[in-house]
Amino acid sequence: MEIQEDWLEGARHILSPHCDDRPDEEDITLIVIHGISLPPGEFGGEWIERLFTDSLPADVHPYFESVRGLHVSAHVLIRRDGAVTQFVPFHKRAWHAGVSRYGGRDSCNDYSVGIELEGTDYVPYTDIQYERLAELIAALCRHHSGLIPERIVGHSDIAPGRKTDPGPHFDWQRLHRLLAGMRVTPEPA
Repeated sequence: MEIQEDWLEGARHILSPHCDDRPDEEDITLIVIHGISLPPGEFGGEWIERLFTDSLPADVHPYFESVRGLHVSAHVLIRRDGAVTQFVPFHKRAWHAGVSRYGGRDSCNDYSVGIELEGTDYVPYTDIQYERLAELIAALCRHHSGLIPERIVGHSDIAPGRKTDPGPHFDWQRLHRLLAGMRVTPEPA
């Protein structure tokens, strides 16, 4: 995977209206991993994209009424089959973290990249999701000098007590093993 002008090459691109300018476009120093399914526990379909693009119909499923009016997005979604969709260019602030804090800093949206994995806290993620996630993180680290594999966290790490994703089935060791075999630094000039 490579990044050109803050868009991931080869990914599907669907611009979300739920983003804005970062306070400092150069301050990208954290990667936040999330888990999402809509309706909860169901995979596939258009509903995550519809949530991120403000077009989720509240009358299709009872749960959708509870998220009506939420203005949320992530930079990237990785589906269970490995399909990758980018909603927000990396230099912009996606609205994925909510009230959050990491390393003594509040408002993690300001300085992070949000990556959603289609899944739940209690279902293991797929092999291809780990592979795509590692490829994406390596590309982000090569593209943004402030990102390093040691600054990857779960939503639960930045919003403890409020969020639990990516959940206990997320295999952090597996992700770091995959990253260890990849180039995560920029090419020397």
